[in-house]
Amino acid sequence: MSAFVYILRCADGSYYVGSARGESLDRRIGEHQAGTYPSYTSRRRPVELVWSESFDRITDAIAMERRLKGWTRAKKEALIRSDWTVLQDLAKRPATRTRAEPPTSS
Repeated sequence: MSAFVYILRCADGSYYVGSARGESLDRRIGEHQAGTYPSYTSRRRPVELVWSESFDRITDAIAMERRLKGWTRAKKEALIRSDWTVLQDLAKRPATRTRAEPPTSS
């Protein structure tokens, strides 16, 4: 059984991180888009899938979801862009970073 972790960009510019077990990722995104369940995304539609990754085990997907939820906006955006250099830099302690973290708008 497969599992997915995904990041959605909401209409208000915020990001939503979620995971899904054994179902089609397209189906789950469709549920967010339709507002099927009253949730964060149902009040911020339309949403756009900007990143996803599949996992063999749901426990790995949930662990990744929790990790991503703790990330700053800048780190999420670096992941979305697949900018590994910036992502590695942002993973360092602030005093040892080579670049300043860009200001966030939300």
